Amino acid sequence: MRTHPRKRHFLRHFVTAVLVAALLAAFLWWDNTAIQVTRFDFASARLPGGFDGCKIAVLGDLHGAQFGEGNEKLFAAVAAAHPDYIAVVGDLVDRYRGIDWEIVQATANGLAEIAPVYYVTGNHEWAMRDSVPQLEALLSAAGWHVLSNDYETVERDGDTLTFAGVDDPNGYADQKTPEELAQEVHNKLGNPFWLLLAHRNDRFESQYSLLGADLTLSGHGHGGMIRLPGTDGLLGTQRNFLPSYTAGLYEANGTDVFVTRGLGNSGPSLRVFNRPEVAVVTLRRGA
Repeated sequence: MRTHPRKRHFLRHFVTAVLVAALLAAFLWWDNTAIQVTRFDFASARLPGGFDGCKIAVLGDLHGAQFGEGNEKLFAAVAAAHPDYIAVVGDLVDRYRGIDWEIVQATANGLAEIAPVYYVTGNHEWAMRDSVPQLEALLSAAGWHVLSNDYETVERDGDTLTFAGVDDPNGYADQKTPEELAQEVHNKLGNPFWLLLAHRNDRFESQYSLLGADLTLSGHGHGGMIRLPGTDGLLGTQRNFLPSYTAGLYEANGTDVFVTRGLGNSGPSLRVFNRPEVAVVTLRRGA
């Protein structure tokens, strides 16, 4: 018995639709789970010679995600880059998922085995503010340097560099301001070469760029969620269209910021043409 032409037409379209949906689902899964290592050079005539060639792995916006069991794929990607330091620029956890302390512990231990880790909080940590002291204690015990409106100086080949970090603006109401921290750095250290870890990319132009840091390291922008050619992404974290300062190096007010696209997603959001990023910034001495 022959199949009616209309039934064959419907079946053909149905199979095509199923195949397209399957391919789209596979692409989105890959696009949200396959880590991409990106490399950037930041050059400054002020960089002390001992730090020429120093590599910093910049990680942000993990949001409690796992890449492989216990984040083993994340550790492998970071370790393969051979960083001298790791900067974790906030939103290690996610307010919508809560905190899985086993994942946090595994992540803390795994990264600390690769290189010294410097960390600042993001807005999602402070959305669960009662957990912040416990989180910071766990990270400190694992060997992370928790920069809660504080700074630390490191030495390499006889020269020094300073890491400073500000808590997210959603932190304690009486916390030290970024301006007070910057003044403290300059009062105590003179005119050092210093890096500022500050979660919120959207505060760079209006505030963080005015603090005098040689380079700010930020996240929060998630790469603009959907990366389109010629744009910094389609949607900002404030639900604004065509955001800026979402991925890579930028300059404002005579100073520079590096913004990582980040690793995870907050709540039900998805990345499109915007794979999870392990960013490696190499410091270069030069103009």
